[in-house]
Amino acid sequence: MLERLASFAFRKRRAVLVAWLLAAIVVTVAAGALGGTYATGGRLRGTDSDAAYQLLQREFGGTGGDAATVVLTDPRGVAGERAAIERYLADARNLAGVAAVASPFDRPGQISADGTVAYATVDFAAAGASAIEDAARSVRTAAAPLAAVGVGTAFAGNWYTEGGVPSSEVFGIAAAMVILLLAFGSVVAMGLPILTAVVGILIGLGGVSLWAAVVDTPDFAVQVASMIGIGVGIDYALFIVTRYRAALHRGATPHDAVVEAMGTAGRAVVFAGGTVMISLLGMTLMGVGLFYGLALSSSAAVLVAVLAAVTLLPALLGVAGRRIDRLSIHRRHRGTVAATAAGETVWHRWSRLVQRRPAVAAAAGVLTLLALAAPVLGMRLASADPGNDPTGTTTRTAYDELAAGFGPGFNGPLVVAVPTATGAARAALPALVATLRGTPGVAFATEAQPSPSGAAAMVTVVPTTSPQSRDTEALVRRLRHQVLPPFATEGLVAHVGGQTASAVDFAGIMSARLPVFIGAVLVCSFLLLLLVFRSVLVPLKAVVMNLLSIGAAYGAMVAVFQWGWLGSLVGSGPGAPIEPWAPVMLFAIVFGLSMDYEVFLLSSVKERYDATGDNTEAVVEGLASTARVITAAAAIMVCVFGSFVVADLRAVKLVGFGLAAAVLIDATIVRLVVVPATMELLGRRNWWIPRWLDRTLPRVHIEGRPGPAAPMPAAPMPAAGRRPEPVLTPVDGR
Repeated sequence: MLERLASFAFRKRRAVLVAWLLAAIVVTVAAGALGGTYATGGRLRGTDSDAAYQLLQREFGGTGGDAATVVLTDPRGVAGERAAIERYLADARNLAGVAAVASPFDRPGQISADGTVAYATVDFAAAGASAIEDAARSVRTAAAPLAAVGVGTAFAGNWYTEGGVPSSEVFGIAAAMVILLLAFGSVVAMGLPILTAVVGILIGLGGVSLWAAVVDTPDFAVQVASMIGIGVGIDYALFIVTRYRAALHRGATPHDAVVEAMGTAGRAVVFAGGTVMISLLGMTLMGVGLFYGLALSSSAAVLVAVLAAVTLLPALLGVAGRRIDRLSIHRRHRGTVAATAAGETVWHRWSRLVQRRPAVAAAAGVLTLLALAAPVLGMRLASADPGNDPTGTTTRTAYDELAAGFGPGFNGPLVVAVPTATGAARAALPALVATLRGTPGVAFATEAQPSPSGAAAMVTVVPTTSPQSRDTEALVRRLRHQVLPPFATEGLVAHVGGQTASAVDFAGIMSARLPVFIGAVLVCSFLLLLLVFRSVLVPLKAVVMNLLSIGAAYGAMVAVFQWGWLGSLVGSGPGAPIEPWAPVMLFAIVFGLSMDYEVFLLSSVKERYDATGDNTEAVVEGLASTARVITAAAAIMVCVFGSFVVADLRAVKLVGFGLAAAVLIDATIVRLVVVPATMELLGRRNWWIPRWLDRTLPRVHIEGRPGPAAPMPAAPMPAAGRRPEPVLTPVDGR
């Protein structure tokens, strides 16, 4: 089917190009007209914090919704400029999208003991993300006159987070152009993967906006889909163009070269894309609403990249034809230190070096991966607080000022929501507040504030420690499991909510469901590789190796961002935990991409093993034929992901570093050392499969057996002491 599709796209290349252009226009226009609004947060259904949120939203209105804190500072004392502050707060109350504003002069406890720091709370009306964002911006703009009277202002809350994901698309494409130019030595050959990826990502990003209209999709899904789409789009086209050029250099016609490339590398692209999509869709198993939109939009971007590789690229190759090597930069391919007259490259020699001592190489590689993964044992999943934001940002300034004026726990207050429909429940409220104030780890607790209907009350509890502290997490659990349950007998079924409590619940959900997610992706990937390679040990080994490489990336992430090793190089200090969503996202993306490289390498090895029956030579030739292109593909990924490390926000740095480290580890230690060493150790056992299973599984070939129109590559000139590989002749139409 792929060969026929490639032949059609080659022959009808003008129609195919026009169809892709129209598709890009239609999807872009549809996204602008029908695209949804991106979500900035998500419900944690079934959790105690969600129960508190629902009660507060129902009984207090805006109190349970989106809110922000305005921090006011004056070294002379904020009371001296009370009139100016009150005018500002009155103006803020009248702004569109603002539900309520609580002045520090109306409530006790909102001014620090020394009088230099105060805060006001702003509740936004739940009118959509765009409207709240506009309201938050207006609240900040309205505070400008306070600077003239010497009152400093800073703003805390999600709507005031500064910085974000860098626009790595331009950097990634520029880096890819340089790498592809070095790999191909031709401007035309370099341009085809770039053009394919750009067209694919234009449609993919439009698809993200359309998904946002159907399911909750986080605002960072655009960057994730763009990052993945560009990476896999360029990689997939790179593999196909490499095979096409090799066929042309052997004398095949452009049409036959396209058919051969699609029947071999094209098949690998389809199955590699399938593994990436399985991995990304596995995020839906986490049961968190925002992951549905992220999984669907990012996997859709991969699907578009695969479709572009198997239809758009053959059409472009038809346009380029034999001009694929035009505008050469005159790199020398032969006679260099990298290639000898016998056809041996540096990759041939490297593979033979590993195979001379396969046990030593395998042990060294595995031990290195285990050493890198060791810090995972100390990984702590929790949400980092704004104290990790870059110095000088408004959220970091607000955090520091509140901590100085009211204590570190003031930045992460807990909200205890209590139904008080009965008289007995209302009578027990004073005892509840007194118990909260006497609980270890509580700095203070406010008086119970009744709702307008009197059916509920809320108590604000300020911990003695910061929001990201282990002690604060322990306090949340102690309140839920020890302090509050005894009051249930008096009709007070209390719930602990607030942003800090929600972060604790989110980390708990991620920790509990992460093994299920990882297990499901591993099983699905194993079954797919079993179907493709018709081997039990090869897919098992591939899954284990990819798991080790991701574990090593996790370990490096913990060492740098949690322990602070070399943290100064990436602008991150020690002590902060790992964001709970980071391991999920990293595993979904990296496992899929690493399986890409596994599929391309093993499919090349399998192709040669089927032709010769010699496992050793199959590993050598498979590694030598793919190492250069896999290295180029991995280099592109590392450059794209590495650009995220220069972002302002710690969470973005975390993701960029983890992705870049994982790809680098996988493309070097795993692909160049562990895989060839273990395949040499296992020998023919690599391809063992029980007969009953072999008869049961359907026949699927990644590196398809080319027909007469696309003959097998001629065997290279044998080196001394080596027998030539036989040329495989098609048999029985296969």
